[in-house]
Amino acid sequence: MPILFRKALRLGPLILNFTPKGFSSWSIKIGKWSWNSRTRAHRYDLPGPFSWRSKGKRS
Repeated sequence: MPILFRKALRLGPLILNFTPKGFSSWSIKIGKWSWNSRTRAHRYDLPGPFSWRSKGKRS
């Protein structure tokens, strides 16, 4: 199993995601709702270990 590197820099509701190659994507998280620029998927945190995610759109 390979070891993966990920780093997230949080600036309030804005989250910048980095990989070994550099900048990967940015996300916005407000309360239980979040959106990711790479997958363009919406996510909503549900109670417990559950969450709901839209399929998103990739071009």
